[in-house]
Amino acid sequence: MPADFPLRRRLFGNRTLNLRRIRAVGYDMDYTLVHYRTEEWEGRAYHHARRLLARRNWPVEDLEFDPARVIRGLTIDLELGNLVKPTRFGYVIRAAHGTRFLDFEEQRAAYAGVVVDLGDPRFVFLNTLFTLSEATLYGQLVDLLDAGRLSGLMSYADLYRVLRATVDEAHLPGTLKEEILADPLRFLEPDAEIATALLDQRYAGKRLMLITNSDWGYARRLMEIALDPSLPQGTSWRDLFDLVIVGADKPGFFTEPRPLHRIVDEEQGLMRPHHGDLEPGGVYFGGCAPLVEEHLGLSGDEILYVGDHLYADVSVSKAVLRWRTALILRELETEIDDLEAFRPSEDALKALMAEKEDAERRLARARLDRQRARHGYGAPLAPPPADADAEIASMQEALVALDDRIAPLARAAGEVHNPWWGPLMRSGYDKSLFARQVERYADVYTSRVSNFLYETPYAFLRAARSTLPHDPC
Repeated sequence: MPADFPLRRRLFGNRTLNLRRIRAVGYDMDYTLVHYRTEEWEGRAYHHARRLLARRNWPVEDLEFDPARVIRGLTIDLELGNLVKPTRFGYVIRAAHGTRFLDFEEQRAAYAGVVVDLGDPRFVFLNTLFTLSEATLYGQLVDLLDAGRLSGLMSYADLYRVLRATVDEAHLPGTLKEEILADPLRFLEPDAEIATALLDQRYAGKRLMLITNSDWGYARRLMEIALDPSLPQGTSWRDLFDLVIVGADKPGFFTEPRPLHRIVDEEQGLMRPHHGDLEPGGVYFGGCAPLVEEHLGLSGDEILYVGDHLYADVSVSKAVLRWRTALILRELETEIDDLEAFRPSEDALKALMAEKEDAERRLARARLDRQRARHGYGAPLAPPPADADAEIASMQEALVALDDRIAPLARAAGEVHNPWWGPLMRSGYDKSLFARQVERYADVYTSRVSNFLYETPYAFLRAARSTLPHDPC
């Protein structure tokens, strides 16, 4: 990639990926090949879920969707009714009960002995943009539950189960998706470069697949809008794909056998059970990944799957099938822009932190020298001052003054990208739990599919050398 190409559009490697060896590329659709205007989509998803909750006579009419209050990568604590942001090691560094953020002492009391384990049913990991409306509503409903305004006795976990079922219902055909199909340009954010990137891959000999959970009528219309205007005259998005699978029901598609149906009337969406070989260019419903591998005559690291859902698209296909994986994180672009804008302040913060580390080291040595002098053992680490107590007090005052200069910069660093939760990929000074999952399961990650255009289908994508605490600076 050219050195002057914007950082926000680059591909970032966790593991080396030789695209020349990839012989087939599968794509998810929603938030992958088709990107939504998140505030519009999630705003309407929130509206439909709130409408369904109102049918339960819950007092939700005055609730409003605020997309800035949540980010992808948070975790719901079903035991305490909290939204939390953990580090890569599972330690909570930020928490909100309902819509109220916990102060330091409250947070320490709640999570002093708790490590967030995504295998524990106590925790729900919000790893896709589709969860923004869900997370917002959950916090607001916790407030109502605490105030005794929701009918029936329920726990915070019961509350989430009701919400989860309601959100699923809001996404059923006839509700949100019909609204999107009626006014697609309100909800979609087309990327004209995706078509060229896919053509590059196809003409480079790679077999392309669309594997989506969406139904056929919805997927066909959105793919037409997203890709057809950017393709050569006389061609359509169907000409790009060797195989189209809708209703895939991921992650089950990757983990267990599923019946397969062939869509035989594409206008009406009529289908019949299918057995035997898959036909190139065919449209299918359901099925499972082994059928795809058999159709392609490929397996494992010869196949790359690209999607936006950390669990359903990336971690399962990696863990079960050993496919290569690419994760799409559209909000990465704005996060990188925000980090670049913050760079001067970040440099100042690093300089002050280095100064503080040096001052703390000198203070620690001075205290040890005083201890040795008082108890009459060992040699001093530095020439003893005339008044050790006064010298130590002066050092401590200097550290307090340094902390006063560091504090506003540290707070600002924690608010980059989002004023409440901070950057997607960091929790305080550490990587976030979300970033750790990305490292573990995504061979590469990037902000949009069209970024493959600039690396070419023949690129050798090398992972950055990992650093260790003892590495020379």
